[in-house]
Amino acid sequence: MKITALRTYLVEPRWLFLKVETDEGISGWGEPVVEGRAETVRAAVAELADQLVGQDPGRIEDHWQVLSKGGFYRGGPVLASAVAGIDQALWDIKGKALGVPVHELLGGAVRDRMRVYSWIAGDEPTAAAEHAAKRMAEGFTAVKMNACGRMRALESPAAVREVVDRVAAVREQIGPDRDVALDFHGRVSPAVARVLLRELEPLHPLFVEEPVVPELSGELPRLCAGTTIPIATGERLYSRWDFRDVLAAGIAVAQPDLSHAGGISETRRIAAQAELHGVSLAPHCPLGPIALAASLQVDFTSPNALIQETSLGIHYNQGSDVLDYLVDTAVFGYADGHVPRPTGPGLGIEIDEQAVAAAAERGHRWRNPVWRNPDGSFTEW
Repeated sequence: MKITALRTYLVEPRWLFLKVETDEGISGWGEPVVEGRAETVRAAVAELADQLVGQDPGRIEDHWQVLSKGGFYRGGPVLASAVAGIDQALWDIKGKALGVPVHELLGGAVRDRMRVYSWIAGDEPTAAAEHAAKRMAEGFTAVKMNACGRMRALESPAAVREVVDRVAAVREQIGPDRDVALDFHGRVSPAVARVLLRELEPLHPLFVEEPVVPELSGELPRLCAGTTIPIATGERLYSRWDFRDVLAAGIAVAQPDLSHAGGISETRRIAAQAELHGVSLAPHCPLGPIALAASLQVDFTSPNALIQETSLGIHYNQGSDVLDYLVDTAVFGYADGHVPRPTGPGLGIEIDEQAVAAAAERGHRWRNPVWRNPDGSFTEW
C-alpha cells in the first residue's frame, strides 16, 4: 500500500480535517489544527506531504520520527499539530486495513466505557449553574467551566469572591456526587492563582486546569504544594520533552491534546510517562469528531486515563458541532456520563465526506479573542 495524496478541509466552526488517501482505496482521517492558525497548519501539512506521498502508510513510527525530526528546525505548536493530524490518519488507515480499532493495536482495551465531561458557560462565564443543570439532565456527571473572565495581575477581594460564588452556585446545583472542573485558562498570575486555589478548596473541584500560562510552569511546584486541589495542565505542551519537568512538578492530571501533541503515537508515550509519576491522563479536546475519536482510542488503552473532554455544545461551536460530520453519531452515544468503547476499525468513526466537502466550500477564518484590561493593556484570554 502506498500513500497517494493528503487533502485538507477547512470546516466550521474552527477545525481543519485531513484525509490521507492510498492506492488501495483505504483512507484515513486526522485533525491537524491550531485553533486560530488553521491555514498555517494546513501549509505545514502540505510541506510534510513531500515526505509521505509514495510511502507505505503502515510505517507509522518511522513517519513520526522523520516528520518530527527530519527538519533542522523542529517542534512547536504548528509542526507538532501537523504531525498530530497525519499520525491520527495513519493509525486510522492501519486499523482499517487490519479490520480492528486502533486501541487493539496499542495493546487492547483496559476499560469498557470512558467517563466524559462537557463544557458549560462561556469565555466569560455567566448562568453557569443553570447550564450545569442542563448538562446533568442530558446525562453528564461532570462539567468544566472557565472559572473567571479577565483578571488583573493582582485582584480585589470582590473579584475573587465573584469566582468563588460562581463555582459555589454550580456545586450547589450538581451536588456532592458529581464533578466540576475549573479552567483558569492561564488567565491569572501566580499570585492570584494561589489566592483562588485557597478560596476554592472547600468546593472540591475535580481539578483546576492551567492555573498559569505554560511560560510560568516553573511556578507549578509551589502551586501544587500549596493546595489540596488537583492541578491539571498540558494543552499547550507538544511533546514528551515538554511534559518532562511539568510531570515532576506535582501535577495530578496531564492534558495533552491529540491534535497538538504529536497525535496518537506521542500522546500514548506521554500517558505512559505520566503513569511513572502517578499522574492521571485527561486528553484536552475542545475540537471536532476526529480529534475526539483519536483521544478515545488512547483513553481505552491507557490505565491512567481519568476522564475525556468533549466539545459537544461548547461555546465555540457556532455553525457546526461535533456530530455534524459523522455518518453514524451513535459512536459517541453518551449515557450515565460515559461513552462506550468504540468497536469500528481504525478510529471507529465514518466521516460524512459530502458534509465535509460542503463545509469546506464555505471555510472559516476563526480567530481567538484578544482581551484588554480596563486600562487598555493586554490581558490573557
